[in-house]
Amino acid sequence: MPSVSVSVVIPALNEEEPIADVVRSCLTTGLPREVIVVDNGSTDRTADVARAAGARVVEAPRGYGRACAAGVSAVSPDCEIVVFLDGDGSDCPELMERLVRPIADGTHDFVIGSRTRGKREPGSMNAQQVFAGHLAGWLIRPLYGVRYTDMCPFRAIRRAALAQLGMKETTYGWNLEMQMRAARAGLRILEVPVDHRCRAGGESKVSGTLRGTFVAGTRIMATLFRVALERPR
Repeated sequence: MPSVSVSVVIPALNEEEPIADVVRSCLTTGLPREVIVVDNGSTDRTADVARAAGARVVEAPRGYGRACAAGVSAVSPDCEIVVFLDGDGSDCPELMERLVRPIADGTHDFVIGSRTRGKREPGSMNAQQVFAGHLAGWLIRPLYGVRYTDMCPFRAIRRAALAQLGMKETTYGWNLEMQMRAARAGLRILEVPVDHRCRAGGESKVSGTLRGTFVAGTRIMATLFRVALERPR
């Protein structure tokens, strides 16, 4: 694979238990030059544990999109590819090359993992999450001609391309907004199967509670309509 500068961004909120293994697993691949953990207002030792595992830690106010944006702002100036994944241990950093290689080879600008097309550990995704990914893809395809099957947080994007998207979302709609803006901008997009595990510790902020599922779902749908109705710049 061509030599490229890869930065990993991991939003984390109260992930003290799994975060060290996630950071170490990213570094073990030998791909990233840095792993940035964005402490999204944790009340536990997430930041200390991540730092001890080898990550650079930055802080951001509550909000998944705010955390992602803060991580992007913190990457090194020479970063060429940004990889995003969650800090709960459910994503598989050992598959990172599957996302990075098409960008490093120059064939694609944005590669997103699809949990629905990969091997899922039983209980790692509930029916609502699977349905939401397919629904979003079904709604986006007639708008931009791109077919997605998931809104997986495990993704890689060329940094220069990301900078041109004009990301605005501060909540759980961030992932969907990126997918929509990437499609509308005509980026070369690839979806690849990735495996998915049950979270390694802590509690889910989205699928773990009825309220979390409702709030995240509402924000995602609001993002879809907001971006779809935007006037082209």
